[in-house]
Amino acid sequence: MIDRLIAFLVLLFARGKRRRTEPLDRLVPEAPAQRPWELVAAALLFLAMLSAAAFVPIYAIDSLGHIQTQLLGLSLGLAFAFVAAACVVFAKRLVPQETVVEPYPAPETEHEQERLGELVAESGDGLTRKRLLKFAGAGAGAALGAALLTPAASLGPFIDVAQLRKTAWRRGVRLVDDFGDPIPAKRVHVGSFLTAYPEGADHDALGSPLVVVRLRIQDLQLPEARAGWAPGGIVAYSKICTHAGCAIALYRAPLFEPTSSRPALVCPCHYSTFDPAAGGKVLFGPAGRNLPQLPLEIDGEGNLHAAGTFSGPPGPSWWGVRFR
Repeated sequence: MIDRLIAFLVLLFARGKRRRTEPLDRLVPEAPAQRPWELVAAALLFLAMLSAAAFVPIYAIDSLGHIQTQLLGLSLGLAFAFVAAACVVFAKRLVPQETVVEPYPAPETEHEQERLGELVAESGDGLTRKRLLKFAGAGAGAALGAALLTPAASLGPFIDVAQLRKTAWRRGVRLVDDFGDPIPAKRVHVGSFLTAYPEGADHDALGSPLVVVRLRIQDLQLPEARAGWAPGGIVAYSKICTHAGCAIALYRAPLFEPTSSRPALVCPCHYSTFDPAAGGKVLFGPAGRNLPQLPLEIDGEGNLHAAGTFSGPPGPSWWGVRFR
């Protein structure tokens, strides 16, 4: 492999030296400059650059409402249309055209390959505004690349990943129901399934919703570090499945313990199943990590409060799925 690379470099530099000292005769007659069409091509490329660049602010402005999708499609559509029109101008007006009728050529020799390279090099000799056209083409390509990469920002933060762990839950935050009423501990019965939210926070935020269930204290198998996280056998976990972000909406409570399976939280999308008694451990399904658990405490009025934050970041985790 190294020998081939060295040979290629030697041939490349040797060819370049020979072309400088012994120029070949032109294969394509020198065409007259097409300056108006060069400006047209450059203008089309600049319009493509502006259209593609407009995609980024349009994508970032949420206040545009229902017309945002139409504007995004229009900006990309115009960008590709201008690029296509510039390519047509290049092909029809700026590239030398020559029609040659000859028999089917014999296998190429090294000399013919060199002449082909010379032909390609001569094709652009008639352009008088090469720098302008190169700048316009590079700008259009860069703007299109930025427009195509911009939606990747919606996948999540890239630099400040610490915000993935930020939620409204902290010590002292009260658990409330859908109507904003506090949830007393006596309201959570063995076999029941409740959804709770942090008081005063956005219910639609990824880290807000909880599933709250009560288990018998003797059935708890929490890690030693979480011994005080389940007062009265009440446990709380993030309601967002760690597989694909669906809501944990099913609770499997045993109806006849000698034959029924143990209690479990189930995601209805892909049936990932978690053990509420063992710290949200994955029992079945494609989820790659356990459900994050929230420590609880009961205040003097008997209402449930958070005693801290989650044991891990809520929501789906591609890394956790891949390296389970």
